[in-house]
Amino acid sequence: IDDAEDLDLTGLKCPLPSLMTAKALRRVHSGTMVRIRTTDPMAPLDIRFLCEREGHVFVEQRAEGATVLILVRKEK
Repeated sequence: IDDAEDLDLTGLKCPLPSLMTAKALRRVHSGTMVRIRTTDPMAPLDIRFLCEREGHVFVEQRAEGATVLILVRKEK
């Protein structure tokens, strides 16, 4: 997805990836995709919970070596 906001959170540990994802979602418009890159193994669970709690869509998660790519769509 070419028009996604990129958020490079590699090297950050819990709870920073979730907190920084929440901050990014607050500043973008509804319908915006946010592409998150993280190395924290707990981040996908935390970000999935954030999406459920705030009503955003956890679109996908995939691993690229030690890095996890997560795609989230802002809904509200």
